[in-house]
Amino acid sequence: MEEETRELVRLYALQNAVEHGADADPGAVIGTLMGEHPELRENAEKVSEEAPEVVASVNAMQPDERRAVLEDEAPEMLEDDEEEDDEGLPSLPAADDYDEIVMRFAPNPNGPPTIGSARGMVVNDEYVREYDGTLVLRYDDTDPVNKRPLPDAYGWYEDDAEWLGVGIDETYRASDRLETYYEHARELIEMGEAYVCDCPAEGFSEKKAEGVACPHRDRGVDENLAEWERMHDDATDTVLRIKTDMEHKNPALRDWVAFRVVEEPHPLTGDDYRVWPMLDFQSAIDDRLLGTTHIIRGKDLRDSEGRQGYVYDAFGWDYPEVLHWGRISVEEYGTLSTSSLAEKVTAGEYEGWDDPRVPTVRALLRRGIRGEALREALLELGVSDADVEFSMEHVYSANRALVDDEANRYFFVRDPVRVEVEDAPETVAHPPLHPDDDRGVRELAVDDAVLLEADDLPDDGEKLRFKSLYNVEVVSTDPPVVRHLGNDLSLVRDGDASVVHWLPADDGETVDATLRTPDGDETGVVEPAARDELDDIVQFERVGFARVDSDDPFVAFFAHR
Repeated sequence: MEEETRELVRLYALQNAVEHGADADPGAVIGTLMGEHPELRENAEKVSEEAPEVVASVNAMQPDERRAVLEDEAPEMLEDDEEEDDEGLPSLPAADDYDEIVMRFAPNPNGPPTIGSARGMVVNDEYVREYDGTLVLRYDDTDPVNKRPLPDAYGWYEDDAEWLGVGIDETYRASDRLETYYEHARELIEMGEAYVCDCPAEGFSEKKAEGVACPHRDRGVDENLAEWERMHDDATDTVLRIKTDMEHKNPALRDWVAFRVVEEPHPLTGDDYRVWPMLDFQSAIDDRLLGTTHIIRGKDLRDSEGRQGYVYDAFGWDYPEVLHWGRISVEEYGTLSTSSLAEKVTAGEYEGWDDPRVPTVRALLRRGIRGEALREALLELGVSDADVEFSMEHVYSANRALVDDEANRYFFVRDPVRVEVEDAPETVAHPPLHPDDDRGVRELAVDDAVLLEADDLPDDGEKLRFKSLYNVEVVSTDPPVVRHLGNDLSLVRDGDASVVHWLPADDGETVDATLRTPDGDETGVVEPAARDELDDIVQFERVGFARVDSDDPFVAFFAHR
């Protein structure tokens, strides 16, 4: 492991230990390192092998010593100690210093919004509502290789924002603003604040780790301008660096790359440009020019503020106010990564970005989750430096309250088993469409057999009530046979019979159905009338809420119980 990487591991270990008031966790340290420095991922195996030794050296220090060292070497990596409100979002810092609050949501459109993206949208929107400000949607799409934009994703973000009740006031694409970034790069070169570097990446990393400047750092302005133009024409392994402090205690801030040459065509601009800004440079310029007053960013991006500070200082600009928050991991899905999801979608492991197993906003919408429910649950998380473990149960609870009153009820029998009914009268059952109003009833004609879920058939001699039909006693489980017992509801009231759902066994009385769930497909049969609920959410009694996605063949997407 290179000395520069070792130093970064040490700093992130100090940060992790101070933040949690305990020994640093090697896994968390490595995760933060890779998130903030994706260029290290190609050496992930080696880093993972050697990082625990560095973390152990930090854990051998006393807690007070850890904080003192971090305060001295990288104070920007310390958490803010300000108390947050117990309820709602904390107040925006220095809000009264600005005539208008301007906030931005700045995704990389390499896939549709995930649940984590939705958090960024709704929290920024909530602040803008509170302060009567402006919300900017800015696509940070200047990486045509590692985070290659997906053309459809631009529209998906806007659609999903509307579904979440997010009001976008202005929209920009960074890929449309290359000339603006070039202008500012040229100004920095002319001010002596940036230089073109031809050093091999590995060679520069060694110099940076040692705090030694590369020979190109002392190039004159005219030579740098000429090399800058050559980058646009035919240079390949050349970068533009921001001149910082080569002895800075945090190696990540030493003469960082602002522009690099990318030969890969961009999905929107094609091969019009071959010199592309790194995110820290592009975002720094855009935040200033678009009037951003407050930024919410992940705590693992604290180095971004340090790097961008050199650009702001060079131009004499004031840096926006910043709130940091921790990572969100969703209990049912784990840590969210659009890149890893894209690989699985492309490989066919998922059928698309709205597959019910995928943690995207589009998948939730297709399952019948309301935007209000997701928004409410995410706002309850607030803004905190602490990493968040989020359960979808919060979303499901909020959604249940929204859809329960309007969802019609139907029977869906999974993996049905035919059960003969001895002494059964030929009759028509009339279960209600909804238990709490007068919407009417469904009609289910039944003769001498029904379909049950296998798990609902108890042992011989046990009693059941077929919901809205009649009572039975189990005669045999193999083959499945029950005996009609009449309609006395006291069996249920006294606890002598459990209530189960069912469907007629006669041909034409049911429709083959598929229920698509996050755990995989479930097949069975459903009432034919459920086909009339296309695009609506229903409740399959004793199964859960679902949105009817297709009527022929019948397919419903499971929402929740």
